[in-house]
Amino acid sequence: MFRKNPINALRVIAIALSLLLLSGCLVTFKDPMPANEPAPAQLLGTWTSKNAWGEPLELELSRAGVNQYKAVSYRKGDRKNRDEYAFTVSRHGSRWYLSAGLPPKYGSNYVIAGFELTDNDELVVYNLDLDRIRQLIAQRVLAGQPVDIESSDGVLITSSLDRVFTYLDDPANSDIFLEVARYQRLPK
Repeated sequence: MFRKNPINALRVIAIALSLLLLSGCLVTFKDPMPANEPAPAQLLGTWTSKNAWGEPLELELSRAGVNQYKAVSYRKGDRKNRDEYAFTVSRHGSRWYLSAGLPPKYGSNYVIAGFELTDNDELVVYNLDLDRIRQLIAQRVLAGQPVDIESSDGVLITSSLDRVFTYLDDPANSDIFLEVARYQRLPK
């Protein structure tokens, strides 16, 4: 389904589902996914994981409106220093995706990530492989341009979301995803 690739001691910035902001590895989009679909009920709740330094993290996912959600991420026990982001979800084929707005220091665009809920009550988050996206742009499969994001480089995809999802939904293209975070449901 998704290709697994360990995080090589890069700092995962905790935003909406640890939102995939690997330093220097950011694929962004001009437009968010529309808020047309409800998230799976098992997505909501509190999740726990560890960052690249082994520090425990907590992630609270809750409803924020009709088909709109909120993610609050923080180091365990440090709710004062937290990141909070709104996101939407969408299911295409057998995959779930989320979309969240980024702050100005990351270009004020949107990030799209894949996620899955496993039978072991885990939440697994996947990022788009920046190198593969660059290849797709060079091959004109997708349209996009390089962008400077907080002293690192990234890519802004300018293709329509329909075109992007046509590519992403093809099972032959599943190697474009990299696992960036794995959470366990926090026992109540």
